[in-house]
Amino acid sequence: MIMTEHVEQYEQQDKEEEQGGNMITVKERTMIRDLILLPFIDTMVGKSIEEIERSGSLLTRTYVMAGRCIQHRIMQDTYRLQRELKQRNIRVIADEQEDILIYYKIFFRGYQERFGMTRDVMRSEISLRLTRYTSELGAFLKEYLK
Repeated sequence: MIMTEHVEQYEQQDKEEEQGGNMITVKERTMIRDLILLPFIDTMVGKSIEEIERSGSLLTRTYVMAGRCIQHRIMQDTYRLQRELKQRNIRVIADEQEDILIYYKIFFRGYQERFGMTRDVMRSEISLRLTRYTSELGAFLKEYLK
């Protein structure tokens, strides 16, 4: 709940975020996080495809096609995020890795910030994203088969 004397300040902050103020917005942070995670997801899907190809399963071709479809969607999302962040004048560069943390440098509108994620957070976010991609593919196939 916001007290009445803070409503104007809160609304002003929202307007600054929409106009691309000096600080990085929550939406931009989410975009950066997703851009960082997508190559990891692509690598995991690629390794799964290789395992499936070696398995000799009866449905190998079907599973590989589904995996490639998900990889294609990952690449589309990656290009879209790169384009959007470039328009917003934001660059993301890998910095360093510690035992449980991975750091990135973010350059935005004349500022620099360090962004870190733990491996556990990355795993959970990757799991959520893979579930979403799989659900999208399943929904598409269900719609197609109607």
